Amino acid sequence: MSDPAVPEEHAFQAEAEGQAGARGDAGVGAPTSAERRMPTSQPILLKALRWGVLASVLLVILFGVIGWLVSGRTGLIGGVMGAGFAGVFLALTIGSITFANRFIGSDMYVVAFFGIVMGSWVVKFVAFIVAAVLLRDQPWLNPTVLFLGVISGVVVSLIIDVVVVAKSRIPVISDPR
Repeated sequence: MSDPAVPEEHAFQAEAEGQAGARGDAGVGAPTSAERRMPTSQPILLKALRWGVLASVLLVILFGVIGWLVSGRTGLIGGVMGAGFAGVFLALTIGSITFANRFIGSDMYVVAFFGIVMGSWVVKFVAFIVAAVLLRDQPWLNPTVLFLGVISGVVVSLIIDVVVVAKSRIPVISDPR
């Protein structure tokens, strides 16, 4: 029985070396190269994360300035918080996917992947609801600038995702089975 995430040559090599499968389940030696192998989408996700962090920093600065010009200190706080929230939510999504990809060598990869990604989405949803309730009527921030910062961050992150994926070159036959 072979693992679909492990190339056949690695499975044969591991069996020849007396290991229980390509992942070294018997605890023999260091992790194999098959265990550390990442999906072909990993570099694309990391590129989107780098661009997302850069865009988030620029949006925090931009909305801080816009907020300051619109309504002084309350606008500055609202703009910085709005763009910052969008950046954190973007990083949580991509970060959870790239972290979940570390389990590709596991028999439970699909379960772990969706558990981690859906767990991060639930955390983001709860955090957004809690933040919206707590910040609803605060006199020290401008809620309009906060809202525009969040929406702009979401739109920019979607544009980054589209551009990075459209310009990426993913093989038609990606991960060997």
